[in-house]
Amino acid sequence: MKAQFLPVIAACGTLLMTGSADAKSLSRIIAEMGLSPADFEVVSATSNALLNNGTPSVGQERSWQNDETGSKGTVRVQNVQGNCVGLQHVIQPEGSDQSREIRTRRCNDGNGNWILTP
Repeated sequence: MKAQFLPVIAACGTLLMTGSADAKSLSRIIAEMGLSPADFEVVSATSNALLNNGTPSVGQERSWQNDETGSKGTVRVQNVQGNCVGLQHVIQPEGSDQSREIRTRRCNDGNGNWILTP
């Protein structure tokens, strides 16, 4: 993802880490998980591809891998409510033997764009 978009993405929403009741900024979660901006670009592109491939349905899933860093994971549609979807991301950063889970919410703005929302 181009550097000019990272501040917009960081300001756009928050994510909840599984097992934590505290909302965290996107940039903080990316850093804590050991993901690079390039990893986040791949995660975002995978999420977009999943959502832009017709009407999302619970259980749809796509895998991703960043060949540059070795990080990998999956994105799964966890729930659909109106024009919004809940996504479950299982991520294994490069160098880690454990995967981590985060959840995001994206809503369709009516023009076909899926916007990251709190």
